[in-house]
Amino acid sequence: MNRIKTIGLAIFTVVLTTAFIKTIDLETKSLLNDKVELKIPKDFDIMSEELMKLKYSSDRRPTLVYSNESGGINVALNLTQNQANQQLIPTYKDNFVQTFKNLYPSAEWKGNGIKTINGKEVGYLELVTPAMDTEIYNLMFLTDLNGKLLLCTFNCTKKSIAEWTPIAKEIMNSLKIK
Repeated sequence: MNRIKTIGLAIFTVVLTTAFIKTIDLETKSLLNDKVELKIPKDFDIMSEELMKLKYSSDRRPTLVYSNESGGINVALNLTQNQANQQLIPTYKDNFVQTFKNLYPSAEWKGNGIKTINGKEVGYLELVTPAMDTEIYNLMFLTDLNGKLLLCTFNCTKKSIAEWTPIAKEIMNSLKIK
């Protein structure tokens, strides 16, 4: 009888916990002059130019940033001027891995690699980097678009990693180049 009570209590706890987990709804957006489709959280808005200037230096400012209300969780896209094609994606990925290892020797690496997403080779890096007052989870993914390198980045503070990591991966896996 005690075992049945224990199992019942465990089921009740799971149901109760699940009821309080905030669901994050994503919607597919057509971006960069309808050349890219990407799922973005519904409650994210395009970051203002003023906030972008504060958060990103002028030489590294993305083309487009979607952000939550506080600006602490972001999905950024940057269509660079760097020449790119499918054969160069592994080289670009390896260069970014080396760059991040040099910039952030204490970073906690979650992984990196190449995967096929909607028919395109996509390089990715997943790591936690130090920041001024916290640590930042980064999922960076890259591919080519019209002969140029497209960089996409999801980031959030360390306290949000557990909730947002699966969402970040869903966002990456939704990437579609038209």
